[in-house]
Amino acid sequence: MVTLGLLSGCVLTKVVTVPMRVVGAVASAVPVVGDMVDETIEEVADGVDELPL
Repeated sequence: MVTLGLLSGCVLTKVVTVPMRVVGAVASAVPVVGDMVDETIEEVADGVDELPL
């Protein structure tokens, strides 16, 4: 049961962070501003990945 809880937490963070990373990658195509947006989204997504769910 514990493994199922960890798996669902991992899946939950991936469901949240993958779309964020895709948006960041698309935004990075815009010069200057896009790079800042991408870096910010990556930092937030990394933080969400580290949440102990």
